[in-house]
Amino acid sequence: METYIIKDWTVSEVVAKGCAPQTVRYRVYRQGRRHFQDIHSTKGEPLHTLELPEGMVLEENSYEVLLRYALTDVIAA
Repeated sequence: METYIIKDWTVSEVVAKGCAPQTVRYRVYRQGRRHFQDIHSTKGEPLHTLELPEGMVLEENSYEVLLRYALTDVIAA
């Protein structure tokens, strides 16, 4: 299945309540009809992959919100 890049690798510092700031890289892509957000460390190690809900696919502001959610609720848990 072909992968279409929607947002190429972007470095982001995530500051969330109750967690130390983290700098990560993420990208958003589509495979078939499904959209995903890959989150990696700055060294390139995979941290988490989220499947994006339909309504957030092209909302660029949503990518940072989901990134914060994943780092505080999924990865840190």
